[in-house]
Amino acid sequence: MILSPLEMFDAIVMSLAIGFIFMSYFSRFNTFRRHNYYDIHRRRFPWHDLWFSAALVAPAILLHEMGHKLVAVSFGMEAVFNASYFGLMLGIFLKLIGSPFLFFIPAYVSISTGGTPLQFSAIAFAGPFVNLVLWLGSAYLLKSGKISRKYIPFLFLTSKINMILFIFNMLPIPGFDGSKVFAGLFQALF
Repeated sequence: MILSPLEMFDAIVMSLAIGFIFMSYFSRFNTFRRHNYYDIHRRRFPWHDLWFSAALVAPAILLHEMGHKLVAVSFGMEAVFNASYFGLMLGIFLKLIGSPFLFFIPAYVSISTGGTPLQFSAIAFAGPFVNLVLWLGSAYLLKSGKISRKYIPFLFLTSKINMILFIFNMLPIPGFDGSKVFAGLFQALF
């Protein structure tokens, strides 16, 4: 089993929280929303925007973390996906106060020790690599011109979100994946 029941619960909580945090940012791009005069004027919760935002952002984060987990498990390590409840609450707080800048960690994978520096470098690179594949894959689909107009905003945003996640995570700043990649490579080589 790829995810335990507790990990599945954390993935669902993270996805819903991410959807809520980003729904106002992406609602104008939601080509799947059913415009309902009654719902708009009754001021109901914008569920379509929540689902759209969750479907847009959560896979980029979840698949990023699954990249870390699968590579760690392939090296024989124990790896567990966790929603960062503190990080998600921080993100919700920043959204509710209208902060123009959102910086929080929505999830992480805890990995057992016992690997080599090169293994930990590969594990750290696996997450951003998934974002790189999603970025280039969605960009390729957009350039192919074989996509229905309805899906173009979704693919465009998927491409940009994954580009940002790849570049941001590969920065060699302590605590980021890029720092772990370069530190592991440096230790392995020297």
